[in-house]
Amino acid sequence: MTLMAIVAVIFGLLLLGLVGWLLVQNAQEQKKNAALETQMNELRRDLLTLSTTQAQSSTKIETLAGTVADRLEAVTTALKDGVKDSAEVTSKLTAESQAAMSQELKNTREQINQIQQQLGQVQQAGQQMFETTRTLENILGGAKSRGSLGEITLERLLEDSLPQAQYAKQYRFRSGEAADAVIFLLDNKKLAIDSKFPLDAYRRLSAEGEEARRAFVSAIKLHADSIAKKYIVPDEGTLDVALMFVPSETVFYELLMSVDGKGQPVDEYCRGRSIFPVSPNTLHANLRVIAMGLRGMQIEENAKHLAANLNGLRKQLDTFADFFDKIGTHLKNAQASYAEADKRFGKASNTLDNLVSSSESGQPGIEDAQRALALPPAAAKGGV
Repeated sequence: MTLMAIVAVIFGLLLLGLVGWLLVQNAQEQKKNAALETQMNELRRDLLTLSTTQAQSSTKIETLAGTVADRLEAVTTALKDGVKDSAEVTSKLTAESQAAMSQELKNTREQINQIQQQLGQVQQAGQQMFETTRTLENILGGAKSRGSLGEITLERLLEDSLPQAQYAKQYRFRSGEAADAVIFLLDNKKLAIDSKFPLDAYRRLSAEGEEARRAFVSAIKLHADSIAKKYIVPDEGTLDVALMFVPSETVFYELLMSVDGKGQPVDEYCRGRSIFPVSPNTLHANLRVIAMGLRGMQIEENAKHLAANLNGLRKQLDTFADFFDKIGTHLKNAQASYAEADKRFGKASNTLDNLVSSSESGQPGIEDAQRALALPPAAAKGGV
């Protein structure tokens, strides 16, 4: 009985649970059905709204289509008118372009004629220049002419850069060699300048090309050795360097670009011999620097003289101050003596007045005056 009751109770509980579950499921289904019904109602409203909007859109589309048709018709008419006007404008522009082209062709022919005339003049000028060049080469053919040209160019540069007292032309050393120019520096130092250059070797270099480069390099090296031997004479006050003036920028450029058979640049070889090649431009710059240095050294020398003069003036002022102090002392003593003399003069004047008054009144006054004018004991002894 007990087991049967337990089974009956469990069965009853299961039945109750099943009924509850069914009720819950039924309630959920009802909720889902209500939600579906709500969604269906919203969908119906959306479909109604969409149908209304579609009807309105159809009306707008029809209106827009009419407007577009009208505009297309207006554009078609405007295009027809534009094509007509374009044809007229095109014909007009074509006529104007043909006239302008004809004028330009005429101007071009005239310019071509002018250019041909100018080319003829240029050819004539080139021929004259060629003849002038040949004449110049003939003039510069000799070493003496080359030296004269270099000396003239060097002289002009020196005149433009330095005072005449700072340099000398054709300066002769005790050996008998004469430098083309010498610049006088501070402490009686001299800087020698040689103005000769190997134009013959350069002319062969220009005519024969690189085959004559070796002869050009050899000529420059020999010239540098000659300058170092002749014009660097420390015993006669020269600097340990000298300048090799090349009066042509073209030759100077070739010098800088040349190397000997060992691959050593020619200018480096010259510097090794204490010879510095200079062109007209570089020499002018060097002379400017030298002129500035000379002016600076002159200013320094003047400053030294001024300092010496100021020191002398200082000594004179000190001497004057001593004399001035002595004069002041004498003046103070004189002032004291004057004050003492003035005091005694006042006393003597008063005594004299007393004497004059007593001479009118009688003898006692004279005695009193004599006592007042009594000499000091030392003076009295001297009198005795």
